[in-house]
Amino acid sequence: MTATATTDHVRRAAATSPAAAPPQRTSRRRPSTPLNPRRSVPLTLVTGLVLVYTLLPLGWLVINSTKNQRDLVTSFGLWFGEDVNFWDNVSRTLTYDDGVFVRWLLNTLFYVLAGAGGATVLAVLGGYALAKYDFPGRKAVFAVVIGAVAIPGTALAVPTFLMFSGMGLTNTPWAVIIPSLISPFGLYLMWVFASEAVPDELLEAARIDGSGELRTFFRIALPLLMPGTITVLLFSMVATWNNYFLPLIMIKDPDWYPLTLGLNAWNAQAQTAGGEAVFDLIITGSLLTIAPIVVIFLLLQRYWQSGLSAGSVKE
Repeated sequence: MTATATTDHVRRAAATSPAAAPPQRTSRRRPSTPLNPRRSVPLTLVTGLVLVYTLLPLGWLVINSTKNQRDLVTSFGLWFGEDVNFWDNVSRTLTYDDGVFVRWLLNTLFYVLAGAGGATVLAVLGGYALAKYDFPGRKAVFAVVIGAVAIPGTALAVPTFLMFSGMGLTNTPWAVIIPSLISPFGLYLMWVFASEAVPDELLEAARIDGSGELRTFFRIALPLLMPGTITVLLFSMVATWNNYFLPLIMIKDPDWYPLTLGLNAWNAQAQTAGGEAVFDLIITGSLLTIAPIVVIFLLLQRYWQSGLSAGSVKE
């Protein structure tokens, strides 16, 4: 009797022991880490849709730049026509109306170099000064810059036109260049970047060694500010290159048109009595217009990405 009770007790203990319990199902999904991220199917689908949405207009532009005027009307928009006329379209775009497209391209380059280049220089100098020097009115300047970032450019277009008209600068390149020199967002970005990228101790060490303020800025601070500088330069270049509304109200002479106004003028001439429809040249000209911006972004993307992330982590 005692031996039987002992055997039953041993069996019950064995049945309830952790070793006899059935193995629990463990999750096979590994944790997602920044160095070893886990794949997400919904996120991949959303990213794919955004990629298609982004590349579809560019693909349409590339495909239709190979068509002539007849194929643009008769063929499917997302496929090629009967003949490939890309190089013929490029040649006709550059030579049409005595090569006015080249004139508009040079005008745009001039506006970008003077406007975007000047805006970048002013933003770097102003942002560095606001970040590293203490002077009366510094907080007031900060409030003005923040307020200026929130004001859309179109709201200032009419007052800007009236002011430049009073000074007699309308219908001149200065009416496009001078407003482009003001970049509140670029100034704010350089302010934040200079605060994080240039240590105060490094500047003090340079001053103790006898370096002047200009030499300290150009030899020490400016190389550290290069990623932010390139970021501001790219944003200013794109804004000036694609600027349409400001030249529209300031410039009347077609010889001073940028590419945006010039292509719109070609598009509008088809709607006038006796005007020639040149939609194939408009599409090819649009592709030639965006090509320099795409190339510049691809070449400088590693710099402006690091500039955008400046100040995002606080220690």
